[in-house]
Amino acid sequence: MTLHTQWITLTEPNFQAEVLEAQIPVLVDFWASWCTYFQQINPVLHGAALDFAGQVKFGRLNIAIADSLAKRYDIRAVPTLILFQKGRVMERVTGCISKQDLDSKLQSKYLVHSADRSPVSCL
Repeated sequence: MTLHTQWITLTEPNFQAEVLEAQIPVLVDFWASWCTYFQQINPVLHGAALDFAGQVKFGRLNIAIADSLAKRYDIRAVPTLILFQKGRVMERVTGCISKQDLDSKLQSKYLVHSADRSPVSCL
């Protein structure tokens, strides 16, 4: 499986089914093409997607295209990561996060297990 196939491109039409009705937790990366932190957080998110494959679903939502969802979830800065579980917002992080901190949040609160617990800091 390639890195790109582990991520779902989220849109307003598929958000309900892919995120709110998902049977497993979903981490949504609210992003924008002009975001300068993209290169910094991208390796952390891709690492987490590999480590938590099958336990957490990962999706990206471009706020420029899905403006109503950005407003609904009060996205004021990017990147903003929101973890949904059973349709509810469980965790929210704005800005950069280390892989170790992201792994810890997923493991401790949602009882999922990472294949790789090595600390890789956000650049």
